[in-house]
This record gives sequence, C-alpha cells and structure tokens, in this order.
Amino acid sequence: MDSAKHVVVGTAGHIDHGKSTLVEALTGTNPDRLEEEKRRGITIDLGFAFLDLGAGRIAFVDVPGHERFVRNMLAGVGGIDLLLLVIAADEGIKPQTREHFDICRLLGIPRGIVALTKCDLADAGALALVRLEVEDYLRGSFLEAAPLVPVSARTGEGLATLRQELLRAAQSVPSRDTSRHFRLPIDRAFTMRGFGAVVTGTLLSGAIQPEDEVELYPARRRVRVRGLHSGGSPLRQAVAGQRTAVNLAGIEHAEIERGMVLAPLGVFEATRRLDARISLLRSARPLKGRARVHFHQGTAEATAEIVLLESQEIAPGGSALVQLKLDRELLVLPGDRFILRQFSPVVTIGGGTVLDALAQRHKTADPRVLKYLRTMESGSREEVLASIAGRNPANGLEARELVATSGWTEPEIRAVAAQLAAQRRLRVLAQQPWMIALEESVASCAGALQAAVDEFHRANPLLPGIARQDLRGRVPKVSPEILEAALRDLASAGILAVSGDMVYRAKRTISLSPQESQAKDLIEREFERSGLTAPSVGDVLSKLPVESARAEKILQILLREGILVKVSADLIFHRTALAHLRELLAAHRRERGSRLPIPEFKRLTGITRKYAIPLLEYLDREQVTRRVGDERVIL
Repeated sequence: MDSAKHVVVGTAGHIDHGKSTLVEALTGTNPDRLEEEKRRGITIDLGFAFLDLGAGRIAFVDVPGHERFVRNMLAGVGGIDLLLLVIAADEGIKPQTREHFDICRLLGIPRGIVALTKCDLADAGALALVRLEVEDYLRGSFLEAAPLVPVSARTGEGLATLRQELLRAAQSVPSRDTSRHFRLPIDRAFTMRGFGAVVTGTLLSGAIQPEDEVELYPARRRVRVRGLHSGGSPLRQAVAGQRTAVNLAGIEHAEIERGMVLAPLGVFEATRRLDARISLLRSARPLKGRARVHFHQGTAEATAEIVLLESQEIAPGGSALVQLKLDRELLVLPGDRFILRQFSPVVTIGGGTVLDALAQRHKTADPRVLKYLRTMESGSREEVLASIAGRNPANGLEARELVATSGWTEPEIRAVAAQLAAQRRLRVLAQQPWMIALEESVASCAGALQAAVDEFHRANPLLPGIARQDLRGRVPKVSPEILEAALRDLASAGILAVSGDMVYRAKRTISLSPQESQAKDLIEREFERSGLTAPSVGDVLSKLPVESARAEKILQILLREGILVKVSADLIFHRTALAHLRELLAAHRRERGSRLPIPEFKRLTGITRKYAIPLLEYLDREQVTRRVGDERVIL
C-alpha cells in the first residue's frame, strides 16, 4: 500500500452487532467518545479510529446502528472508500443491516468486506447458515464477491485475517484526485483550549495547508487554517482521502455546524435548488410530485420538495429526473450522491446523483431541460461544457461561473473549451476575464445584426449608418461580448463596417434622387454665398423642393462630408468661409501681431457679435486662437 495513500473505511450494520468493539480490537482505540455512549453501550454519533498497516493508513468511521441515529450514520458514510459491513453471527441480517446496506448501495460505494462478528457465540452449523444467508442477501450487489471473515473481538479469532483483507482491499482503492479543488464536509466542530475552533471531516478532493485562506459554506465566512492534524499527528498538508482535523482562525466553533463545508475562497456557490436523477428502493412507496423528503448529502441534511420532471409519479424501484427544492442552502456539486428518506415515518426510500447544482426553475416535461440533464448525466466532457454554455445562450460564461457550475478546475475547463473551439462549436470571447459562448450564439447574433443594419438602411437611405447603441436595441438581447464578437465577424467578412460609433453596410454609398441632389446643391450654395454671416438653417431648409425630414438628412450629409461645419448649436458655415477666416487671421498675425481684441476681430471680419463670439470659441477649440482675458492670441 502506497505510503501516501489514505483510505477511509466506514462501518455499517445493526445495533449491537459489534461495530465499535471490532474497530477497537483492530485499532486499539474505542471510537465511542461520548459519555452517554460509554454508559449505554451503544454508538450514538460518529466515532473515529486509525490503523497503520505497514505502508499505509486506514481511518475508520464508526457509525451508529440504532434506527434513531441513522441520520448520524448518513453523515459518516458519504466520504468512505471501503465498507466494512458488520453482521453478528448469532443474529444474522437485521432491519438496520438492510437499511445501512441500502444506503451504501445508493451512495455508490464500490467495494467492501463483510465481518461476521461474535463468531465465538455461534457453533459451526449456525455460522454456516448465517454465511449462506449473507451470501444470498448480497448476491447481485457490489459485495457479492467480497470476503466474508468470521471474527471475534473477544477471543481475537479472525482479526489477523481481517487485517490482511483490509490491506488487500485498501490497495485496490484508487487514489483520490489531489489536483481538484479541495472540499471538506464537516462532521464535527468543537473547541480546544489554546487552539480555538476545530472541525473534522474526510477531505474529498484536493489538498489543504496551514495558513491557507478558505471559505466556510454556505455561511460564506472567510477563515484561515491555523493547523492540521490527522490521527493526532500534525500535518504540513492534508490530501484527498485523509481524515483531517482543521484548526480554524477567525471564527468561533459555535458558529460552525455539521453539514457545512470548507472549500476554496470564492470558487463555489451554495444552492437551494438542484436537478438530479433519483432512484427509489423497491421497498419504498410510490413517490408523487411535491412530496417532501429528508435529503442527506455528505454530512449535510435538509428538507426537500421534489418536483418531478418526467412523470407524475415514480414507482417503487423506479428512476426519474427531478428537481429538489431545499429548505436551506447547501454546497453540492455535479456527481455528488445523496440519500432520500421519507418525511414520515422516517425511513430510507432512495437516493440519487446531482446533475445540476445551480438549477433554474423548470416546467415539467420540458424537452430541452430533459435533454440538458441527460447530457449532464452521461455526456462527454465536451458535450457537458457545450450544454452548460447553451443553457443561457444569450450570455457569455466566465471561468468562475463554469467552475461553480461544473465543479471542474479552470485548467480542465480551458482544455475542454479549446477542443470545442477547434471544432468550431465554442468561441472564446475574451481573455480577461476569460469568457466563452456557443459559436451558434455568435452566429445567430451576427445574422440579427446584419438584418437590423439592412433594415435601417432601407428605412433611412440618406443616413450613412446606425449608432451602436441604437443597433443594440434592434437585436435580441445578448451580452456585450457576444455582440462585439458578432460585429468583428461581420467586419472581417466584409459585410459590415464599423467607424467609431457608427455601423453600416461595407462599401455602401448614398444614392440621391435628382430632386435630392438639387436640394443638396441649393443648401451648399446658400451657405457658401453667405460667407461668415451664416443663414438660418430653418430658412434654408424651408426653401428646398423636398419635405423637411429629407432636407434635414441632406444637411447631415453635407456636415458629414465636411462641406458644411457646425460651429455652434445654431450656426453652420461653409468650409470655404472658415478657410478664408484662417487666411485673414494669418495675415493679421504677420502684419499686426498676434493680439486680437474682440472689436478688432469684428472689424477684420465685418461681422456682428452674434457671429463673432461663436466663431472665436470655435477657433479656440481648433487651437487657431487662445483666449487670454477678454482678448484672443492668434497661435
């Protein structure tokens, strides 16, 4: 067994079948830590013990067997690698044996060992009958081929064999992924004098070190890891699969409760709504929509309302896609297994797997929703990422949103996105922050933009193009990043052109009718003839052979072409008049110097103050003159 490997073994079985006694015989540690447990001789809450097996270490999570404490049992089995199913040789399979085993099957625990305890209390014939009963019960399950080890904690019989089987089974347990984001569901919280708040749990994934800044979900509290221990020994790093005690700074233990989760800062989001596939036990009653159940995931529990997405009822032994509405926020991720217990009487009825931890509200039997959830359930990584991006196609998705939705790391997401981008199924919209969208979302936006621009040109033949802001209001609402990507595509293809804030058909020219060309010439001649005594715009336009709306657009064409120049809100001049003005000022500077009082400017140009002040302000803006007090200086 690899020295770096940590395996968590969970006990399961009926009350008084010797789970805790067996753990103590194997490890030398009595996992019953509460005074009431020792006084009554039963396990009430979770207990823990450790066993060093030469090259590796096994952590035991001992769970209560009494039916009243199944909720405590559920808090302990969520993170185990290996099941130690305990059945007393003198009693055989009992009700809590069945419920515990159902729970382990629903949680997808893949391997285990069966310990036939108290074998010293059964003769050979009785032991053989129990073995047959157990083999028949386990047939077809994940423990069908598991070792069955008769053992007696009192006499020591079978303990050496059981240790060897544990070692062999532990060697077959795959190492957990330390590269993923760490998650530690909390099963205990207490205080230690001189240390403060301490929490314990099984590290499901990733790694954690002292001084790490972490987040307590769903409370969204930022805390610091002061120290780490496992089995009483300090750690420089805790890794996935390890039973871990975490000393926290920045919080009181009374603020922490079982079911909370330690995870990286700002990475995940707690939820009160999730989509899942659930399966009912054959012993369960039919499950109808809106039924309330007890929901157990990891160390957390909540009350949930079930919304059926495929049918009106789930039959015993059946399976269906559902939405679960929780009465409190929990941190769960896609792929997490959970257990459902009947609301009353409280018995285990089934379990399931989280498919979408941040689910939206759905209508029953919506084909798009069902397709999405089936992809989340069994699709490839490329299909899953494309489905997540397509859930809200009008918006791009940032890396942080994708991490929270998928539970993957950002490098994993980028790698899958690169494959989809190479297949032209996905577009990387931006790098800072990194953002993606479906290629079809960009293409759809591009089609809408092109249609909107064409429609604008048909309705406004005398205008060069449409302002971006106006264009945005004419297409279906999409994120700015998707719109900009679509505009870039259209510009690269030579379909649209973008100039400043203006968008228009590439290579488009404005074609005027003979009547409009005549009006354009009349406007230009009138302003050119007026020189620096600009005419009233309204008077000029009123004399044209076209209606006022077209006259205004023709005026705008002259302004865009630079033939006319707007000096102020009310004054427009022909460019030749302004060019002549510049010549006058240049001659004045050569002959009389750069000082230019307002009276001198009026004398030089032959205009009144009505025109002089706006023209001087225009010249200041053009950096032809500079105001100094009440005078100008020609530059």
